[in-house]
Amino acid sequence: MGKVIVDLSVSLDGFIAGADAGLDSPLGVGGERLFHWFSAGPESNRVNRWFCPPDASRQVIEGWYRDIGAMISGRRTFDVARGWRDGHPIDVPIFVVTHKAPAEGEWSPRVSFVTEGVERAVELAKEAAGGRDVSVSAADTAQQLIRAGLLDEIRLSIAPCLLGSGVRLLDDIGPEPLDLEQISIVPSDGVTHVRYRVVR
Repeated sequence: MGKVIVDLSVSLDGFIAGADAGLDSPLGVGGERLFHWFSAGPESNRVNRWFCPPDASRQVIEGWYRDIGAMISGRRTFDVARGWRDGHPIDVPIFVVTHKAPAEGEWSPRVSFVTEGVERAVELAKEAAGGRDVSVSAADTAQQLIRAGLLDEIRLSIAPCLLGSGVRLLDDIGPEPLDLEQISIVPSDGVTHVRYRVVR
């Protein structure tokens, strides 16, 4: 049975994008630092045009392609990514949670819009994933899933930097404490990959 996971690169102070992130600057001020590890490895580690990771990070990238069967995103991420109209690195169905689907524009044919909330997005994504994992790639959406008790794992690729401000991943998770069980830590060149199970 697939899990619902959030799996994102973050700064040590918890940001997934820097200040002033938007259409003109998708990663915000300094946000490119979060993704240096994508291409920090030797050419022999190249997976495709997006990824050439360090040795220890190869298992993380390979896991994405092996385990992820669908993705859930928020409208802001969809807009900043320009709808992945040129393709997403992980070619699976993407369910975008939004109050209103856009009436015009260009976006990946893998994108579907969900206006009935995150619970419905999870249902649709799990069905599309066919037993594989559903990966969440947006801060607000991840926070909604935590509050709803629908997130199974938190996987972070922590970059060795402090952004100071920007889009914080775990900002509004609700008033109650949440326990996590550490599953793994993978130190790599320019990044540390950590994985936690949400304890219910």
